[in-house]
Amino acid sequence: MGSGRDRPYYSGKHKCHGVNVQVIADGAGRLVWASPALPGARHDMGAARDHGILDALREAQVKVIADNGYRGSGVEVPQRRRPKDPETGKRRKLSRNQRDVNSAHARQRGPGERANAQLKAWRVLRKIRCCPRRATDLVKAVLVLSYAD
Repeated sequence: MGSGRDRPYYSGKHKCHGVNVQVIADGAGRLVWASPALPGARHDMGAARDHGILDALREAQVKVIADNGYRGSGVEVPQRRRPKDPETGKRRKLSRNQRDVNSAHARQRGPGERANAQLKAWRVLRKIRCCPRRATDLVKAVLVLSYAD
């Protein structure tokens, strides 16, 4: 696992170190903004609230399309699987309309996922094992270098 100093940045779930960086992208998939890094154990919704992202976007009346990690925040997220059928104990399937809505949602999220992929393309960010303060400096440097082209 590493030394005791980097233990707060270790995810027992993913068995690796990491940080949580919130990213805002435009409709073309270009990075617009990246948040300061938080320890990887911080939930996405909590990180977005810590940085005031959701309130700022809501105030600016910007349409936000996110994944299920932001459910309950008032942003557009995919349809959730239906509750279990008491007779079979299995989850009920989504209706055709719900699946179509999820497909359209995934297509709209594509550019944002490309923005995340731009960050992860940098090896220094894929293999990060440092405190969030240093990780924030690395993310800022990557953003500058990305737009220097």
